[in-house]
Amino acid sequence: MKTLITSLFQNNRLYRSLRFRIFLIMLVIGIVPAFIMRLLVVRGYESRAMNQKISEVTNQSAIVAAHLARTGYFSDTSDPVINDELLQMSNLYDGRILVIDDEFRIIKDTYGKSQGKYIVSSEVISCMRGSRNMWGMDEENRYLEITVPIVDEDTGKVAGAFVASASTDTIHDNVTVLGRRALTIEVAIIIIVLIIAYAISSSLLKPFDKVIRAVNSVKEGFDPGAESIEVPDYTETKDIMDAFHHLMARMKEVDDSREEFVANVSHELKTPLASMKVLSDSLIQGGDSVDAATYREFMLDIAEEVDRENKIINSLLSLVKLDGSDASEMNFETHDLSQMLSQLIKTLNPLAEESGIELMYEEKSRVEAEVDETKLSLAIMNLIENAIKYNKENGWVKITLDSDVQFALITVSDSGMGIPEESINRIYDRFYRVDKSHSREIGGTGLGLSITRNAILLHRGAIKAASILGEGTTFTVRIPLRANA
Repeated sequence: MKTLITSLFQNNRLYRSLRFRIFLIMLVIGIVPAFIMRLLVVRGYESRAMNQKISEVTNQSAIVAAHLARTGYFSDTSDPVINDELLQMSNLYDGRILVIDDEFRIIKDTYGKSQGKYIVSSEVISCMRGSRNMWGMDEENRYLEITVPIVDEDTGKVAGAFVASASTDTIHDNVTVLGRRALTIEVAIIIIVLIIAYAISSSLLKPFDKVIRAVNSVKEGFDPGAESIEVPDYTETKDIMDAFHHLMARMKEVDDSREEFVANVSHELKTPLASMKVLSDSLIQGGDSVDAATYREFMLDIAEEVDRENKIINSLLSLVKLDGSDASEMNFETHDLSQMLSQLIKTLNPLAEESGIELMYEEKSRVEAEVDETKLSLAIMNLIENAIKYNKENGWVKITLDSDVQFALITVSDSGMGIPEESINRIYDRFYRVDKSHSREIGGTGLGLSITRNAILLHRGAIKAASILGEGTTFTVRIPLRANA
């Protein structure tokens, strides 16, 4: 049952509304004090009125009891003056007066019903034993009962008891009237609090309505770059809108990047196709007049363009595969990075020799790490291959392996042309080339560093580039030794 109620509240849209919760809190804050105030006023009046009544009846009873003792009423109960005084007191308090002697016999009853009878009650017994004034309440009949001793002034002994009952109807009637008035005031306060709570809750949440409209405007095609929406009413709304604008700026960057990527892919794929089209059209137009040597030359050019197209497509497939990967798809196993780098250098050494580049390897410490060997090898191979391709004549490439307590550190340095400072932050962008003409000459696609960076990020690692134009570039790769580190 408890789970069902909790589920209903959690799924209730009204209950989950912040406006409703603020309204409810303010309503409770307003109603509870009003309710407590009504109780305090009514109960306070009733308590004070009752205490005052008890004090008044007790004092009057004590005076009459002393008068009875002095006049010797127990020996002559027919004294008309005393009886009139008792009757007046009975009428005054709309109650009943009993005078009881030391044998517990009622010698005077203003109602005339119990005179001559005996009464035995705890209050009368206690009074006869010398207890001072005692009182009790008959809640059902709404009567207050006061019992005081009648003390003989000469002997100091208790000669009897004086019992006076007084009606509390007036107090109860006043309490009822006061309670109704207090309830009326409470209802008025509740209505006022309802209005105020609704107004304040609506006012407090107006800025959030602006935030909601701003977010909804994005769905309707609002361009965050055209106008900046500000909601400075609260620090929280300002922070939300700042985060919203940062998000929209990031989304715009992603959209721009996607558009640029599509444009670059189209251009890169279109260029080889256009070249092949031109070459094939030339052969067709030449007809039988094209000699074998020319025909062979054109076909070799077409084959080169096909290889270039294939290389771009393979790079794109690798990049898409890495983009769609996550840590759960990584094949982490413990590998000797020294052995991996040695194998990569061995594989790329013919390319380096062909370009007149010296490959150097420095192993500062033997390192074993939990890595996906295929993806990490692809990343490091791209770095070394770029260092070879974009190097100077008779230059060098140095690969260094080191480690600390948590990370494996791989650096690839070269003596190449370097990267301009304004381009250092864009080298990982897809299809971005620092030197476009040189890149096309050596067959670069502009995707290698993007592939490298994605592969390293999947290892929860980092890559950093430092370069001096005309002197060379150094890439530093940091990979955790443990996959769960």
